[in-house]
Amino acid sequence: MRLFLLPISTRRTLIYCERVQEQLSGAKPPLQERVINKASQTWATWEKAEKGWQKQVTVYGNSLFKRIPYEEWGLKSIPPATKKRIEDINNGKIKFECLYPAAFIEEQKVPQILKALATERQALHRKNMWTSIAWMPITLPFTLVPVIPNLPFFYLVFRAWSHYKALYGSKLLEHLTTNNLIKTTDSKDMDELYAAGLLHPKREVARDTTRPTEDQIQQVAKVIEAQTNGGQEDVMLLQRWNGKLIAEGFHLPEMEIEIERAVEQVEKAIKSKEELEKEKAEVLQAAKSKTS
Repeated sequence: MRLFLLPISTRRTLIYCERVQEQLSGAKPPLQERVINKASQTWATWEKAEKGWQKQVTVYGNSLFKRIPYEEWGLKSIPPATKKRIEDINNGKIKFECLYPAAFIEEQKVPQILKALATERQALHRKNMWTSIAWMPITLPFTLVPVIPNLPFFYLVFRAWSHYKALYGSKLLEHLTTNNLIKTTDSKDMDELYAAGLLHPKREVARDTTRPTEDQIQQVAKVIEAQTNGGQEDVMLLQRWNGKLIAEGFHLPEMEIEIERAVEQVEKAIKSKEELEKEKAEVLQAAKSKTS
């Protein structure tokens, strides 16, 4: 299986897992995945409706999905830690490789980034999983509403499942990092795709232009490093449109939405922090003016 370590900014990183070996196996998907696939097909059908409660549900639902942290979506892409999967990994039947852009992530930092992604949210996902389960009985009276399904119940089921997937995906990642079972590989393709996104204003331009040279990549990396002001500032490394460029580069269309969601959330977080710092500076300046 391939893991992708995708720095969204100089301080925030998305992890994404491509299940190569499971895709090639041709085995029948487990019941859990078949249920999820059926739900996804139903959701897609509702989205195509021109009006009605199904359309409204998808509009509100998609806005809620955007609020789910990108870290959770990333951990959900990792297969959950089961006894059988752990045994297969330990016996060498399943191997993991992690690709990362060496021009934008230092090699020595890769293991600690992977370890942090594996462990820092486990308590949160465990707590929220059980909280969602605890609230499910309270939604049962909504079953009496005619025509419309019990949406609050199904939402809590989804959130419990989502936190379960993220929790046990992180547990698998923790097992891999603790036992040094991930082969890390600096990807020249990722370096080029990142640099192209930073050099060019639009996806079309980046796609149609010759890929950046090694010198250009290093120049871009130096500019970004300078913008961090010695590591004090968080600087964006990706733009929203760059998700499609990277997904195309690795032939993983499903990766695009994960990158776009992460970029949007990180952009908002950085902007909110900047606005807060600006407000604090204005308050301090006003206080100084009064005392002078």
